[in-house]
Amino acid sequence: MKFLGNIALLASLASAASMGKRASPLDVQIEQVGNSGLKATITNTGAESLKVLKTGTILDSAPVEKVQVFQGSSKLDFQGIRLRISNAGFEEEAFQTIPAGQAIEISFDAAELHDLAATGEYDFVASGVLSYAAADSTEIAGAIPYSSNTLTAQVDGAEAVQVRSAFLNKRTVVQSGCTGTKLTSTRNAETACRSFAAAASSAALSNSAKVNEYFKSTSVGSTVAAVFARVVSECGSSTSGVSRTYCTDVYGACSSNVLAYTLPSGSYIVNCPLFFSALPATTSTCHAQDQATTTLHETTHLTQIAGTDDLGYGYTAATRLSSSQALNNADSYALFANAIHVGC
Repeated sequence: MKFLGNIALLASLASAASMGKRASPLDVQIEQVGNSGLKATITNTGAESLKVLKTGTILDSAPVEKVQVFQGSSKLDFQGIRLRISNAGFEEEAFQTIPAGQAIEISFDAAELHDLAATGEYDFVASGVLSYAAADSTEIAGAIPYSSNTLTAQVDGAEAVQVRSAFLNKRTVVQSGCTGTKLTSTRNAETACRSFAAAASSAALSNSAKVNEYFKSTSVGSTVAAVFARVVSECGSSTSGVSRTYCTDVYGACSSNVLAYTLPSGSYIVNCPLFFSALPATTSTCHAQDQATTTLHETTHLTQIAGTDDLGYGYTAATRLSSSQALNNADSYALFANAIHVGC
């Protein structure tokens, strides 16, 4: 990994949309607005208000993945950022309350973070989980799956290209090397990432019960081991590899509770200030976060490593995923590596 200072695509739209069919109180409908603009309406069909986490989800204003985009049977690459979020100490503003029987709306433009340059029909679907807290708390209490309708829409490619260009031109790209204690911490995290990934790769081939716990199948050990083997290679050097690591907020996304993020399309990883101030180098606690597993989490996001998504943060949300979703979820790998290191 140089310092400057997909798992396979989803098999079909049906499998992408299957997650929210398990009696979820969230009804999500997406519709086209203009050319490549989308509006998502999220309705709480349950009997109680829901206080859901916005950070890193469809509710986030940051350039995170809010919808999956397909052209024919092919899923388009997502060209925004993937976050790792601190799972402790959320502030009240990190949540959105959806009263029972009411709806909220979110609007965004799919062309900002996907290549829609080819004029034609595209399919859009939103699926994932939303973590929630009790009304009088900011502590995560659980997670709720959701899945939207599949929207088929005609998009003008030339107009979409203009949207993408305008979005990119708004970024302030400040490329800065990690120096001093930040450089030391980042290098130590990569060394620990390599060690954790090596142990996890071995365990994936020998501990089917643990693989089943985190990846919901006893037959995917070799797939999991192969991902960890690529992580070992990437975290094994600070002077080579496919990615660059920054300690400056290149994309302006280091908001509250964001530990680090990755731009897979640009092959770079950013360690946010919270990475250095809030995380231990390693932890001895099951399912806790540290610098080592955060680096591992972000490394799996790289297109050349696994191209993972963020479908569920933390043990509760990640272990609600199906096997195919867990194989495509960055935190599932981080949690598994933590479990092997700690002995959970």
